[in-house]
Parts: sequence; C-alpha cells; structure tokens
Amino acid sequence: MNRRAARTLLCAVTLGIVSSPPLSAQEGAQNQSFDIVLRGGRVLDGTGNPWFRADVGIRDGRIAAVGDLSNASGERVIELDGRTIVPGFIDIHSHADDGLDAEGDAGSEGARRRAAPNLVSQGVTTVVVNQDGRSPWPIADQRARLESRGHGPNAALMVGHNTIRGMALGNDFMRPSTPAEVESMTELVEQGMAEGAYGLSAGLEYVPGIWSETSELFPLVAAAGRGGGVYIVHERSSGMTPMWFWPSQDDPGPPTMITTVLEDIEVAERTGVTTVATHIKARGSDFWGAGRALVDLIERARARGVPIWADQYPYNTTGSDGTTILLPRWIFPGGGPGGGPGAGGADIDYAAALGAALADPDRGEQVRLDIEHEIGRRGGAENLVIMDHPDESLVGKTVAELAAEWDAFPVDVAIRLQIEGERARPGGARVRGFSLSEIDVEEFSGHPWLVTASDAGIALPDDGPVHARFYGTFPRKIKRYAMDLGVLSVESAVRSMTSLPAQLLGLRDRGLIRDGMVADIAVLDLDELQDNATFPAPHQYPSGVDYVLVGGSFVVDGGDLTWALPGVVLTPGAGDGG
Repeated sequence: MNRRAARTLLCAVTLGIVSSPPLSAQEGAQNQSFDIVLRGGRVLDGTGNPWFRADVGIRDGRIAAVGDLSNASGERVIELDGRTIVPGFIDIHSHADDGLDAEGDAGSEGARRRAAPNLVSQGVTTVVVNQDGRSPWPIADQRARLESRGHGPNAALMVGHNTIRGMALGNDFMRPSTPAEVESMTELVEQGMAEGAYGLSAGLEYVPGIWSETSELFPLVAAAGRGGGVYIVHERSSGMTPMWFWPSQDDPGPPTMITTVLEDIEVAERTGVTTVATHIKARGSDFWGAGRALVDLIERARARGVPIWADQYPYNTTGSDGTTILLPRWIFPGGGPGGGPGAGGADIDYAAALGAALADPDRGEQVRLDIEHEIGRRGGAENLVIMDHPDESLVGKTVAELAAEWDAFPVDVAIRLQIEGERARPGGARVRGFSLSEIDVEEFSGHPWLVTASDAGIALPDDGPVHARFYGTFPRKIKRYAMDLGVLSVESAVRSMTSLPAQLLGLRDRGLIRDGMVADIAVLDLDELQDNATFPAPHQYPSGVDYVLVGGSFVVDGGDLTWALPGVVLTPGAGDGG
C-alpha cells in the first residue's frame, strides 16, 4: 500500500466508513496470552467515534487484540477501572530535535533529555521535527545519530526550506532565487526525501525564507509531494505585520496573516500536496477576531478540494511572547531584518543604546513609534506581564498597571523598564505578552481540519523558563477546550492529535487503536486530567496521564516516568518502523 492509499484508508476510518471488528471476532483472543493486557478500559480509538468498552492485548510491541479479553492472560495485566485508552499523541509540529540529539550515555543528563519527559508525560509518542524550515543536513546523518543514541518518543524528520535555501544561495540570500538555484533546492528536497524525510517544512518569517517568492515554493513542495510528503509551513506573518516589521524602518504593505493563508492555499492548490498552515493564529490586538476570516478562507478552499489543513497549540500566548522586547531591534547591536536584538551579555549596555537613540530627536521619534507598534502587536499594555525584573515589586504587574501607577504612557513604561532594569538584557526585564485572543483560539480549535500540536521542544525541570505548552498542550486541549468549554468533543480532540496527524503524514500503523497497529498508547484518567504548567511555574507535569507506551514499552508507568528510550526514527512507506 502506498502512502496516498494509506491516507485514503485512514480518512475512511476517521469518517466512520471502516468500523472496528465486532467483539465476536475477538472471541478467539480470550484464551490467548499477551505481553500486556489493558483490561476494563474505555477505548477512544482515534477516529472521532464515541468510546466503547474493551480490553487491549499487546504482543511484540503491537496491538494484538481489542475486545473482550477477560479470559486472556498476560505477563502484565493492568486493571483500568474505566479509564480511557487512546492512541499515543502525534505532535505534528515539534522542536524536540535538539533534545533528541543530546549526547550522553544511560543515566546522563543527555539521556534524560532524550527521554523527552515533558512530552511523553502528556501522552506524546511521536514527534515530527525539523520545523520552521530548519533541519540538520544531510538528513541521513541526523537519522544515523538519532538511531545510535535512542530516545523516548518516535521521531519523523522533515527537510528544512531555510536550510536548503541557505545551501543554494549562500550569503547572497536577500533576494528571490534564480531558476538554477530553485533546481538545486529541488534536488536537495529529493535527496532529503530519499533519506527518509516526511516532507518539507518552511519558516517564511525567518531568514532566509523571508526573501523567497511563492513561485520558488511550487517546485520544492511538488518534489516533497512526489515522495509522498507533506508541506508544513510557518507563516510569513501571524497578524497585521510580520515579526521583523518595524513601521519606522520598513516599507508599508508587508504580508499579513490573511495573505499568508492565501499563499498556503495557492501552494496546496497548485501542487496538490497536503499543506499544513502551522500554529495558525491571529496575533496582535489590532488583528483579534480575524480567526473567523481565516477559517472561512480555509473552508472555502477545502470545499473545492484543496488539501489545506492547519495545526494549533491551545494557548493565547506564543513562544516569542515569552521573550517580548518592546524596544525595536534596530537600535541594538546585531539587530536587523528577521534577526534578534543581539546575543546580550555584560559586554553590551542596552540601556546606553536606548539612551543614545532617544538623544537624537528624529531617532527618538522612530523609537517611540516602534515601541507603540510592538505593544499592540503583543496584545496591548494590559496583556504584557512583567515576569522578571531587578525590582521584584514589578513582577506580576502589567504594563498598563505600571502606566497607571507611574502616571505615564505605556511607551514610557517600556523605556523605563530598560533604563532602570537589567542593562545587559535587551528590554531590561523579562516580559510575556498575551498577543492572541481566546476568541480566536476557540474559533480555530473546533474544526475537523485542525491538528493539535505543541510547537515545543524538550525540557527538564531544572531548565530556565519555557512556554507552558512544553508540558501541557495535549491534556489542555482535551480538558479545557473539550471538557470544560465544549468547543469540541473529547472524541474530536483525541482525533486531532492521533488519527488526523497520522492521516496527513501517511502513517499506516499508528494513530488508531486497532489490531495490528503499533502499540503507541496512552491511558488517561479523564476525571483527573489537567495541565498543571503555568507561566510563572511552567515545569509541572500534567495530571491524569497514567500510562504511556511507545512500541509496547512503558515510558510512563502508573503516572511515573520510566526514562526509557524505546522510540524509533520512522521511515516513510516502511510500516513506520525504524
């Protein structure tokens, strides 16, 4: 069966066209012996259909029987008492690649990191890595390293557009590519697909993808599609403007999230390749409510047969919101298009750089214009929270609260935070913006073409601050948006993180609770399910995820991490094995 046929089958399963075998078909399994028997559970099989009561027998790393196994024996029998059995979650947009590649023998910090505790504790059993257009090269070497070291979850690799664009254009990348360079990139995509990639990822808001034209993408995406691959694309812009845009420096009319989605639809329609508009959002207080328009664009395209999908993390704050710097990057060393504010450190005095810019009347006016723009882009003064500052009395307050307390404009608060804050830190303080509206988060969440994904990497409890999504994405989607808010059903939420991503990737034996499937499984106690990670204290594992198996091996056992490394690097078209 090729990958297109596999997708068709999985789609049929998801729509309920293919049903579970009747329990009578499992009668022969009752007296069999299994490695593991999960007994007395409620099965949410990943299709989106309602739960049914069944036991699950596992043998040799695969699901060997689903049904009444009351008379079956097992080396280990776990009585579930009505807890919920689901397929292991497939994180279609993950930044776990660096953690999976950590060095170190058993018992070392590197091995603990490769176990991906913050991910498997949520029920994640497969991560799709090399996102936002970034990938090591060649893919074959990355694959060999990962296979030699071992890791907790399975991994599927992508070819990064920014990586191959940098290889083809070298340092002269601030321009459209030539036909010869596109041909070179196309050959690199074909090489990566031949070495085991699942498709092409792009980061069109990042260097050097910023300067690519849509026409450059067509042959690259088509090449990924010829290999059975998917196209996962980080937006050129997530609101009214891209993150690199500063009104004082850049020409008006930059791409918006609307034009981004239209471009994704055009690529999907022209190539016929499954396209995922990744971590879809409507960023900035001036763009809130646009989620409905984005949904309409996608649904109109899908109605005419365009293979366009999206993924989302269920939070109203982004990854870069956690390192919000309200001052324009261009006043700092290392600032520039698509770049950051410089590396920081004691050798750079950011307060002095700000002071020098403000001392010039013309530059000072530009600085204030850009600060005002950034405040709006990050959700407005009332949604910008001080997370860390030398003056601890400021921690937990918003920019709006400080503006009222200091009888100042929000722009002046941003300036004062730098002048009176940490001089070696750009911005002077650690600030988190809540740049997304819950209205839009909920708008996206309930649609059947929406995949749940974390956009998170691997973390250990002693790491520095991370986004709460590192620890909470999948339980949060089920608990908050399905069980509490009712934006979608629990069955649909589970589908969005199991059979749906499996369908898009063409995984033939994961994402469903079915005979013959790889035993990537999670057992949830829905009464106890809760994401516990907060932004002041993000390193907290979720509750209610009692067992997680990767290939039939426990990575979470009775709610405890085992630190096992059973994951494999998946191979397209090879039964998803290592």
